[in-house]
Amino acid sequence: MIPSPIAQAQNVLDEADIAVCQRVYDQIVALKLIETDAAREDLATRIIHSFQHGVKDEDALLRLLI
Repeated sequence: MIPSPIAQAQNVLDEADIAVCQRVYDQIVALKLIETDAAREDLATRIIHSFQHGVKDEDALLRLLI
């Protein structure tokens, strides 16, 4: 199935969304001392996936992913 342009547009993050995800990422990397590229990539993927599926509150993202 080919995604519709509307569905694709709903998954685009704006600057504010990216800033939230970046802050969460930075905090978790520092707290868990994540050093490998693979672990960092996995974390980034999980943050964005969670954000796109409705977990948009910074504190909620932190609680979910820590």
